[in-house]
Formats: sequence, C-alpha cells, structure tokens
Amino acid sequence: MTAPEPPAAELLRPVRPEYGAASLADVLPSVLAVLGVPGASDVLGLTGPLTGVRRVVVLLVDGLGWHQLPAAGEHAPTLAALAAGRYARRLTTGFPSTTPTSLVSFGTGAAPGAHGVLGFRSLVPGTDRVLNHVDWRDDPDPERWQPVPTQLERAAAAGVTVTVVSRPEFAGSGLTVAANRGGAYRGAADADALAAGLLDAVTAGDAPVLVSGYHPDLDRHGHLSGVGSPAWRAAAADLDRLLDRVLANLPRDAALLVTADHGQLNVPADPRHRLDLDTDPRLRAGVRVVAGEPRARYLHPVPGAVGDVIAGWRAVLGPAARVAERDELIAEGWFGPVPPDHLGRIGDVVVICRDRSVVVATRTDPVGSALVGFHGGVTEVEMAVPLLIATGAGPE
Repeated sequence: MTAPEPPAAELLRPVRPEYGAASLADVLPSVLAVLGVPGASDVLGLTGPLTGVRRVVVLLVDGLGWHQLPAAGEHAPTLAALAAGRYARRLTTGFPSTTPTSLVSFGTGAAPGAHGVLGFRSLVPGTDRVLNHVDWRDDPDPERWQPVPTQLERAAAAGVTVTVVSRPEFAGSGLTVAANRGGAYRGAADADALAAGLLDAVTAGDAPVLVSGYHPDLDRHGHLSGVGSPAWRAAAADLDRLLDRVLANLPRDAALLVTADHGQLNVPADPRHRLDLDTDPRLRAGVRVVAGEPRARYLHPVPGAVGDVIAGWRAVLGPAARVAERDELIAEGWFGPVPPDHLGRIGDVVVICRDRSVVVATRTDPVGSALVGFHGGVTEVEMAVPLLIATGAGPE
C-alpha cells in the first residue's frame, strides 16, 4: 500500500475548542431547540434549515474528521454529496480530541471540564488507579463520576421519544451511561443493523423524536491500518451504504445530522516520531502515574517534582510537544471551566504532542503503541469535525 500524503502544515496547526459557538457539545442543545424542548439554546442556528422537522436522527461516526471527508468521499458518494451540500459546516471537538471525552461532551452538551470525562485514561483522585473510560463499567459510579444531566434526559423529560442505537456490547457500560442516559437503547451489531435501527426508531411513535446513533468502524480501521488504507476505504464505503439507506427512507418531517468525535492522524513508525516513555528513564523520573494517551499525556509527579518533570520532558521532547502545567491550560480555556472535584483527573503536567509525534508506552501499552492512526491532540486535523445535514424525502 502507498501511504497517504502527510497532512499539510496548516492542518497541523493548533486550534482552540469553540465551546458555546461551534463545538460538538453544541449539537444536541441545538437539536433540542428544533424539537421544542423548553430552555434549549440553538447555538448552531439549526431552526432555519430544519424548519418543520419533528424527527431527528443524529449519527456520530467515530473518526470522521472534517479533513477526512475528501478521502472518505472518494469511496462514499452519498457522504461526498452531504459534504458538498448547503448545510455542511465545520465544528471543533473539545480537548482532548478523544472518543470518551467527545462522546460525553456530545451527550451532555457540556465542555470536558464540567462533565469530568477528561481523557481516554484518567487518574481516579486519591488513588494510583487509572480509569480507562472505554473499559469502564460501574466503578466509579457513572452518574457520580459524570454528574451533568444528558441532553437525552432533558429531551425525554420534555416529552420527546428518545432512542440510542449503538453496538450491543456498549449497552450499560460506564461510558454509555455517562454520555447517553435518558434514552431507550437498541443494539445494532453492524452497519446494516444500525441503518435499520435508526429508521425503526425515527418512525416509531408520535413526534417529536430524537435518535442518537453511533458507528465505530471507520475509527477502528484508521487506528489499526491508517487513514486511507484499504480497510479504511472499505469502512467508508460501508458507511455510505448506511447513509444511503437511511436517507432513502427518512420521513419528510425528519432530518439526518452526521457528525464525529474527532479526526485522525497517521504517525510514522520512525522512532523519531514515537518517543517511548517505557524505555527512556528520563521520562519516568519523578513521575508517579502516567495517564491520558499518546497524543495527550497526563503526568502525575511525586510531591515536589512538578518543575523537574516539566524540565525533563521538555529536554527530551523538545519541539515534538508542548509540556505545560495543568493550571496554565485551564486558564487558556482548553477544557472549559473545571470544578475542584475534577482537577485531580488531569495531570499536574500535560503533554500535548505537536506535528506527527506521539509518546508511546511499548511495555505497558504495547497494543496502543502499535497503532497507525492517532488523535487526542489539538491540531486542526484532529480537532475539526463535520456537521452534515439532510432532510427526509420519504413518506409523510
């Protein structure tokens, strides 16, 4: 396979989250406003293009960043048509640009600091335990760890019929409860089942109706094989068949919105791009716990070692990463406001990789270290996600 061209320099520039203006967290509040939920704020201005819509399907495609649309569209004509349409626009994720954080921002309508799911892996304060939000079940209790009511709960309380359609194995997980509590759950094992589940849910019962769908395959193949790989292109074609089926059968009073949780970046296998915290003792010196993920590491130093850890990591990583204190990034607004109870979930030191660099852990996380595609950082290619809109043309 010929490797895809690396991203242009402008796609590797850092961008700020656009909380409250044009972020992933603003999608569902704006949808709720369309559906007439009292108090919902239409930040994204959806009431115009969705005039008369009383049923909404929002499909979140994991890994379908704004800048992956042209490559995916080569194998997905329906997706390409949506991307070229009048109502296609660019949003940002929050930080870090990673699946657990983005799914909960999407589900709650809140910035990461408020909902507290602040990375792929986070330290449980007061312990040395690192919580993997993807493997999380019921410890800690999801409704305490993530205390913000979801937009699905708000919609259901206002009389909207709410359904979540996602993989059967995700039902009842900690992440699902944190992001999607409030909706009836339907399992869908593949793209065909997802299309059928979305259509069944959006046509069931009296309006208003909200259906939230999740499709993971593009992200999975991007991680394992890389953006632009044959497996990734096949996943894009599968996604297109899903979209084509849904759009062909969407009722006239319904709309489909397609968005994503992050983009993705291929990282070369060259060790100059992959710094290894498990083989360089300078990166372990003074560090009690490492959390986060390869593009956005959270470091929890031993008492009194913050300054030494920052100096050591800056010396090793140089221009490959920004190494900063947590409070500096909070003051700059990367997480949104962070309440005191959530501060300890972020490392005292945060490492944000630049360009196409990652900090891997080949001994303690060999699977993650072997990935091809990554996200979690603050570059344009990772942070920019689409919002694509189509209204129904099917029966009344």
